[in-house]
Amino acid sequence: MDQLFAMARPASPTAAAPHVAHKIPSGDGPYARAKHFQLVEKDLDASIAWFWKAINTGDKVDSALKDMAVVMKQRGYLAEAIDAVKSLRHLCPRQSQESLDNILLDLYKASGRTKEEIELLKHKLRKIYLGEAFHGKATKRARSHGRKIHVSVRQETSRVLGNLAWAYMQQRNFMAAEVVYRKAQMIDPDANKACNLALCLIEQSRLADAEVVLGDVLAGRYQARDQQDGKIVRKVEELLARIMARTSPPGGGRAGDDGRRGDDDDWVENEMLALLDVAVKQWAAPYRKSNRRLPVFEEISPIYREQMAC
Repeated sequence: MDQLFAMARPASPTAAAPHVAHKIPSGDGPYARAKHFQLVEKDLDASIAWFWKAINTGDKVDSALKDMAVVMKQRGYLAEAIDAVKSLRHLCPRQSQESLDNILLDLYKASGRTKEEIELLKHKLRKIYLGEAFHGKATKRARSHGRKIHVSVRQETSRVLGNLAWAYMQQRNFMAAEVVYRKAQMIDPDANKACNLALCLIEQSRLADAEVVLGDVLAGRYQARDQQDGKIVRKVEELLARIMARTSPPGGGRAGDDGRRGDDDDWVENEMLALLDVAVKQWAAPYRKSNRRLPVFEEISPIYREQMAC
Protein backbone atom coordinates (compact mmCIF):
# COMPACT_ATOMS: atom_id res chain seq x y z
CA MET A 1 0.00 0.00 0.00
CA ASP A 2 2.95 2.36 0.67
CA GLN A 3 4.08 1.66 -2.89
CA LEU A 4 0.64 2.55 -4.20
CA PHE A 5 0.61 5.77 -2.22
CA ALA A 6 4.04 6.71 -3.53
CA MET A 7 2.70 6.36 -7.06
CA ALA A 8 -0.11 8.84 -6.40
CA ARG A 9 0.95 12.16 -7.82
CA PRO A 10 -0.77 15.48 -6.90
CA ALA A 11 -4.26 15.91 -8.20
CA SER A 12 -4.39 17.12 -11.77
CA PRO A 13 -5.77 20.62 -12.38
CA THR A 14 -7.82 19.20 -15.25
CA ALA A 15 -11.44 20.19 -14.77
CA ALA A 16 -13.85 17.38 -14.07
CA ALA A 17 -16.62 16.66 -16.53
CA PRO A 18 -19.96 18.16 -15.48
CA HIS A 19 -21.56 14.77 -14.79
CA VAL A 20 -18.83 13.86 -12.24
CA ALA A 21 -17.91 17.26 -10.89
CA HIS A 22 -20.69 17.21 -8.29
CA LYS A 23 -19.38 13.87 -6.97
CA ILE A 24 -15.97 15.31 -6.07
CA PRO A 25 -15.84 17.13 -2.70
CA SER A 26 -14.38 20.59 -2.56
CA GLY A 27 -10.98 21.16 -1.03
CA ASP A 28 -7.66 19.38 -1.27
CA GLY A 29 -8.02 16.77 1.47
CA PRO A 30 -7.22 13.06 1.02
CA TYR A 31 -10.82 12.08 0.31
CA ALA A 32 -11.24 14.79 -2.34
CA ARG A 33 -7.97 13.70 -3.96
CA ALA A 34 -9.08 10.06 -3.90
CA LYS A 35 -12.35 10.91 -5.65
CA HIS A 36 -10.44 12.97 -8.23
CA PHE A 37 -8.16 10.05 -9.07
CA GLN A 38 -11.16 7.70 -9.17
CA LEU A 39 -13.51 9.78 -11.32
CA VAL A 40 -11.30 12.17 -13.32
CA GLU A 41 -7.86 10.61 -13.69
CA LYS A 42 -9.31 7.06 -13.77
CA ASP A 43 -6.22 5.98 -11.82
CA LEU A 44 -7.82 3.44 -9.50
CA ASP A 45 -4.66 2.34 -7.71
CA ALA A 46 -3.84 5.93 -6.86
CA SER A 47 -7.39 6.47 -5.64
CA ILE A 48 -7.06 3.44 -3.34
CA ALA A 49 -3.90 4.93 -1.85
CA TRP A 50 -5.64 8.23 -1.17
CA PHE A 51 -8.71 6.50 0.27
CA TRP A 52 -6.35 4.76 2.73
CA LYS A 53 -4.87 8.15 3.55
CA ALA A 54 -8.35 9.57 4.15
CA ILE A 55 -9.22 6.73 6.53
CA ASN A 56 -5.94 7.09 8.43
CA THR A 57 -6.40 10.83 8.84
CA GLY A 58 -10.09 10.70 9.71
CA ASP A 59 -11.27 12.44 6.53
CA LYS A 60 -14.82 11.17 5.76
CA VAL A 61 -13.90 7.71 7.02
CA ASP A 62 -17.20 5.96 6.26
CA SER A 63 -17.42 7.30 2.71
CA ALA A 64 -13.73 6.59 2.10
CA LEU A 65 -14.07 2.98 3.27
CA LYS A 66 -17.14 2.32 1.13
CA ASP A 67 -15.63 3.93 -1.97
CA MET A 68 -12.31 2.18 -1.46
CA ALA A 69 -14.02 -1.21 -1.25
CA VAL A 70 -15.90 -0.51 -4.48
CA VAL A 71 -12.70 0.51 -6.28
CA MET A 72 -10.83 -2.49 -4.90
CA LYS A 73 -13.54 -4.72 -6.33
CA GLN A 74 -13.12 -3.03 -9.72
CA ARG A 75 -9.38 -3.78 -9.57
CA GLY A 76 -9.97 -7.38 -8.52
CA TYR A 77 -8.62 -6.97 -4.99
CA LEU A 78 -11.59 -8.85 -3.53
CA ALA A 79 -9.92 -10.45 -0.50
CA GLU A 80 -8.18 -7.18 0.39
CA ALA A 81 -11.48 -5.29 0.13
CA ILE A 82 -13.23 -7.79 2.41
CA ASP A 83 -10.44 -7.57 4.99
CA ALA A 84 -10.50 -3.78 4.85
CA VAL A 85 -14.25 -3.52 5.44
CA LYS A 86 -14.24 -6.07 8.25
CA SER A 87 -11.25 -4.56 10.05
CA LEU A 88 -12.15 -0.88 9.65
CA ARG A 89 -15.94 -0.79 9.90
CA HIS A 90 -15.74 -0.09 13.64
CA LEU A 91 -14.50 3.39 12.71
CA CYS A 92 -17.78 4.13 10.91
CA PRO A 93 -21.03 5.35 12.51
CA ARG A 94 -23.95 3.06 13.21
CA GLN A 95 -25.99 4.38 10.29
CA SER A 96 -23.27 3.23 7.88
CA GLN A 97 -23.23 -0.39 9.04
CA GLU A 98 -26.13 -1.56 6.87
CA SER A 99 -24.56 -0.23 3.69
CA LEU A 100 -21.23 -1.81 4.71
CA ASP A 101 -23.06 -5.13 5.11
CA ASN A 102 -24.41 -4.74 1.58
CA ILE A 103 -20.92 -4.03 0.25
CA LEU A 104 -19.62 -7.13 2.03
CA LEU A 105 -22.41 -9.22 0.53
CA ASP A 106 -21.48 -7.99 -2.93
CA LEU A 107 -17.82 -8.82 -2.30
CA TYR A 108 -18.63 -12.28 -0.95
CA LYS A 109 -20.77 -12.99 -4.00
CA ALA A 110 -18.10 -11.76 -6.43
CA SER A 111 -15.39 -13.84 -4.74
CA GLY A 112 -17.47 -17.00 -4.44
CA ARG A 113 -17.40 -16.96 -0.62
CA THR A 114 -20.94 -18.31 -0.44
CA LYS A 115 -20.77 -19.64 3.11
CA GLU A 116 -19.88 -16.19 4.48
CA GLU A 117 -22.53 -14.62 2.27
CA ILE A 118 -25.16 -16.94 3.76
CA GLU A 119 -24.09 -16.18 7.32
CA LEU A 120 -24.32 -12.44 6.70
CA LEU A 121 -27.76 -12.79 5.10
CA LYS A 122 -28.94 -14.73 8.15
CA HIS A 123 -27.57 -11.92 10.31
CA LYS A 124 -29.59 -9.38 8.34
CA LEU A 125 -32.74 -11.47 8.86
CA ARG A 126 -32.11 -11.60 12.59
CA LYS A 127 -31.77 -7.82 12.66
CA ILE A 128 -35.11 -7.54 10.89
CA TYR A 129 -36.65 -9.85 13.47
CA LEU A 130 -35.27 -7.72 16.30
CA GLY A 131 -36.73 -4.57 14.76
CA GLU A 132 -33.32 -3.10 13.95
CA ALA A 133 -33.86 -2.80 10.19
CA PHE A 134 -34.06 0.76 8.86
CA HIS A 135 -33.23 2.02 12.39
CA GLY A 136 -36.75 1.20 13.56
CA LYS A 137 -38.49 2.95 10.68
CA ALA A 138 -41.10 1.36 8.44
CA THR A 139 -39.36 2.30 5.17
CA LYS A 140 -36.03 3.47 3.83
CA ARG A 141 -35.00 5.40 0.73
CA ALA A 142 -32.95 3.54 -1.85
CA ARG A 143 -31.93 3.71 -5.49
CA SER A 144 -32.99 1.30 -8.19
CA HIS A 145 -31.75 1.77 -11.76
CA GLY A 146 -31.00 5.41 -11.01
CA ARG A 147 -34.42 6.13 -9.49
CA LYS A 148 -35.10 6.95 -5.86
CA ILE A 149 -37.59 4.56 -4.31
CA HIS A 150 -39.03 3.76 -0.89
CA VAL A 151 -38.47 0.21 0.36
CA SER A 152 -40.66 -1.25 3.11
CA VAL A 153 -39.50 -3.69 5.77
CA ARG A 154 -41.74 -6.26 4.13
CA GLN A 155 -40.04 -5.78 0.75
CA GLU A 156 -36.59 -5.85 2.35
CA THR A 157 -37.36 -9.11 4.15
CA SER A 158 -38.48 -10.75 0.92
CA ARG A 159 -35.43 -9.38 -0.92
CA VAL A 160 -33.00 -10.75 1.69
CA LEU A 161 -34.77 -14.11 1.62
CA GLY A 162 -34.49 -14.17 -2.17
CA ASN A 163 -30.75 -13.49 -1.93
CA LEU A 164 -30.39 -16.21 0.69
CA ALA A 165 -32.22 -18.68 -1.53
CA TRP A 166 -29.98 -17.80 -4.48
CA ALA A 167 -26.90 -18.35 -2.31
CA TYR A 168 -28.22 -21.82 -1.42
CA MET A 169 -28.66 -22.40 -5.16
CA GLN A 170 -24.96 -21.68 -5.67
CA GLN A 171 -24.22 -24.40 -3.11
CA ARG A 172 -26.60 -26.68 -5.03
CA ASN A 173 -28.62 -26.98 -1.83
CA PHE A 174 -31.89 -26.91 -3.74
CA MET A 175 -34.05 -28.19 -0.88
CA ALA A 176 -33.11 -25.22 1.31
CA ALA A 177 -33.37 -22.82 -1.63
CA GLU A 178 -36.91 -23.96 -2.44
CA VAL A 179 -38.12 -23.48 1.15
CA VAL A 180 -36.66 -19.98 1.37
CA TYR A 181 -37.96 -18.92 -2.06
CA ARG A 182 -41.47 -20.02 -1.10
CA LYS A 183 -41.30 -18.05 2.14
CA ALA A 184 -40.06 -14.97 0.26
CA GLN A 185 -42.99 -15.28 -2.13
CA MET A 186 -45.45 -15.53 0.76
CA ILE A 187 -44.23 -12.19 2.08
CA ASP A 188 -43.81 -10.11 -1.09
CA PRO A 189 -44.21 -12.13 -4.31
CA ASP A 190 -42.69 -11.05 -7.60
CA ALA A 191 -42.03 -12.56 -11.00
CA ASN A 192 -38.24 -12.68 -10.75
CA LYS A 193 -38.21 -14.78 -7.58
CA ALA A 194 -40.90 -16.98 -9.12
CA CYS A 195 -38.60 -17.68 -12.07
CA ASN A 196 -35.75 -18.48 -9.69
CA LEU A 197 -38.04 -20.85 -7.80
CA ALA A 198 -38.90 -22.54 -11.10
CA LEU A 199 -35.18 -22.92 -11.83
CA CYS A 200 -34.72 -24.47 -8.39
CA LEU A 201 -37.50 -26.96 -9.15
CA ILE A 202 -35.98 -27.78 -12.54
CA GLU A 203 -32.67 -28.54 -10.85
CA GLN A 204 -34.57 -31.02 -8.68
CA SER A 205 -36.15 -32.54 -11.83
CA ARG A 206 -39.59 -31.47 -10.62
CA LEU A 207 -40.53 -30.27 -14.07
CA ALA A 208 -44.31 -30.29 -13.63
CA ASP A 209 -44.06 -28.12 -10.51
CA ALA A 210 -41.76 -25.72 -12.36
CA GLU A 211 -44.25 -25.46 -15.24
CA VAL A 212 -47.00 -24.50 -12.82
CA VAL A 213 -44.90 -21.67 -11.37
CA LEU A 214 -43.92 -20.41 -14.84
CA GLY A 215 -47.53 -20.60 -15.96
CA ASP A 216 -48.49 -18.31 -13.09
CA VAL A 217 -45.81 -15.84 -14.18
CA LEU A 218 -47.07 -15.80 -17.78
CA ALA A 219 -50.63 -15.39 -16.50
CA GLY A 220 -49.56 -12.18 -14.74
CA ARG A 221 -50.13 -13.48 -11.22
CA TYR A 222 -46.81 -12.01 -10.06
CA GLN A 223 -45.63 -8.44 -10.24
CA ALA A 224 -42.53 -7.73 -12.31
CA ARG A 225 -40.10 -5.33 -10.64
CA ASP A 226 -38.60 -2.25 -12.25
CA GLN A 227 -40.66 -2.59 -15.43
CA GLN A 228 -38.65 -5.62 -16.57
CA ASP A 229 -41.65 -7.47 -17.98
CA GLY A 230 -39.88 -8.15 -21.29
CA LYS A 231 -36.86 -9.55 -19.47
CA ILE A 232 -39.11 -11.75 -17.34
CA VAL A 233 -40.88 -13.14 -20.42
CA ARG A 234 -37.52 -14.03 -21.98
CA LYS A 235 -36.45 -15.70 -18.76
CA VAL A 236 -39.68 -17.74 -18.66
CA GLU A 237 -39.16 -18.80 -22.28
CA GLU A 238 -35.61 -19.93 -21.52
CA LEU A 239 -36.77 -21.96 -18.53
CA LEU A 240 -39.62 -23.54 -20.50
CA ALA A 241 -37.11 -24.49 -23.19
CA ARG A 242 -34.98 -26.20 -20.54
CA ILE A 243 -38.02 -28.13 -19.38
CA MET A 244 -38.84 -29.20 -22.92
CA ALA A 245 -35.25 -30.36 -23.43
CA ARG A 246 -35.39 -32.67 -20.45
CA THR A 247 -37.26 -35.90 -19.91
CA SER A 248 -39.36 -36.28 -16.79
CA PRO A 249 -37.83 -38.92 -14.48
CA PRO A 250 -39.72 -42.23 -14.05
CA GLY A 251 -42.26 -42.01 -11.27
CA GLY A 252 -41.85 -38.23 -10.88
CA GLY A 253 -40.97 -37.01 -7.44
CA ARG A 254 -37.77 -35.29 -6.34
CA ALA A 255 -35.42 -37.01 -8.76
CA GLY A 256 -32.89 -34.19 -8.75
CA ASP A 257 -32.60 -34.09 -4.98
CA ASP A 258 -29.36 -35.69 -3.86
CA GLY A 259 -30.69 -36.12 -0.34
CA ARG A 260 -27.89 -34.15 1.32
CA ARG A 261 -28.64 -32.53 4.62
CA GLY A 262 -26.51 -30.22 6.69
CA ASP A 263 -26.48 -27.28 9.04
CA ASP A 264 -28.13 -24.98 6.52
CA ASP A 265 -31.06 -27.38 6.08
CA ASP A 266 -31.48 -27.50 9.84
CA TRP A 267 -31.40 -23.70 10.01
CA VAL A 268 -34.07 -23.45 7.34
CA GLU A 269 -36.37 -25.92 9.05
CA ASN A 270 -35.79 -24.84 12.66
CA GLU A 271 -35.74 -21.08 12.17
CA MET A 272 -37.14 -20.06 8.80
CA LEU A 273 -40.22 -22.24 9.10
CA ALA A 274 -40.82 -21.13 12.67
CA LEU A 275 -40.39 -17.47 11.74
CA LEU A 276 -42.15 -17.26 8.44
CA ASP A 277 -44.90 -19.86 8.46
CA VAL A 278 -46.81 -18.00 11.17
CA ALA A 279 -49.17 -15.11 10.59
CA VAL A 280 -48.00 -14.04 7.13
CA LYS A 281 -51.42 -12.44 6.73
CA GLN A 282 -50.44 -9.95 9.45
CA TRP A 283 -48.09 -8.13 7.07
CA ALA A 284 -50.92 -5.66 6.52
CA ALA A 285 -50.69 -4.58 10.16
CA PRO A 286 -48.89 -1.28 10.88
CA TYR A 287 -45.24 -1.26 11.92
CA ARG A 288 -45.35 0.00 15.49
CA LYS A 289 -42.40 1.43 17.37
CA SER A 290 -43.99 0.32 20.65
CA ASN A 291 -43.57 -3.27 19.48
CA ARG A 292 -40.62 -3.19 17.13
CA ARG A 293 -40.76 -6.83 16.10
CA LEU A 294 -42.38 -7.34 12.73
CA PRO A 295 -46.02 -8.52 12.72
CA VAL A 296 -45.00 -11.77 11.07
CA PHE A 297 -42.96 -12.62 14.16
CA GLU A 298 -45.51 -11.70 16.83
CA GLU A 299 -46.93 -15.21 17.27
CA ILE A 300 -43.60 -17.01 17.53
CA SER A 301 -43.35 -19.18 20.60
CA PRO A 302 -41.15 -17.90 23.49
CA ILE A 303 -38.62 -20.68 22.79
CA TYR A 304 -37.96 -19.44 19.25
CA ARG A 305 -37.88 -15.83 20.42
CA GLU A 306 -35.11 -16.75 22.86
CA GLN A 307 -33.20 -18.60 20.13
CA MET A 308 -33.35 -15.68 17.72
CA ALA A 309 -32.44 -13.11 20.38
CA CYS A 310 -29.20 -14.95 21.13
